[in-house]
Amino acid sequence: MLLLNLFSAGRKRESVPIFPLQTVLYPGSLLPLRIFEVRYMDMAKACLRDGSPFGVCLIKEGQEVGTPAVPEKVGCLARIVECDMEELGILKVKAEGLERFRLVSSEVNKSGLIIGEVEKHEPESAGAEGAAGFDECADFLRKVITGIGPERFAQPLRFEDASWAGFRLAEILPLRNDVKQKLLELTDPALRVAILHRFLKQQQLI
Repeated sequence: MLLLNLFSAGRKRESVPIFPLQTVLYPGSLLPLRIFEVRYMDMAKACLRDGSPFGVCLIKEGQEVGTPAVPEKVGCLARIVECDMEELGILKVKAEGLERFRLVSSEVNKSGLIIGEVEKHEPESAGAEGAAGFDECADFLRKVITGIGPERFAQPLRFEDASWAGFRLAEILPLRNDVKQKLLELTDPALRVAILHRFLKQQQLI
């Protein structure tokens, strides 16, 4: 426990606005958003102006609209890659998932926006060594992405990367949000792939 505390204490912390949603964002995912609440419009404008990220967390308690929701403790940083206002008062953005983070503490500012102090997770290893069922998962993923359309995914497509492939499978498969959250929180890409491989087998998808 002491080693864990020392390691955590050595990590750099930063403050970011938190956007609680009824969805789980993974590193490398593209997330389309329709923003109309003033607090999130202001957040998006500030992120665009400063080139800064915001944090996306699955809602643990509460709703997306209205009173600030209680977010899960592990989320994913996001940056805005596309922005458009086709309708007055509605900002359409596309955000890309960056690094995962742990929410250390949070407070709600006067506009109702959650400001979180976060610690970034260390990047995962990219290799597929030891990932049970990886080849079958990668083949399935290739077929699905070809069917959906590669343009809907952030480039480049890295089918040989167990971390990337596992996050893409977790993103597109019909899993409950609590399961998607657990897959986000896992730090072993081989274990994530093995869990998803078992699901694909159970559903007779491979």
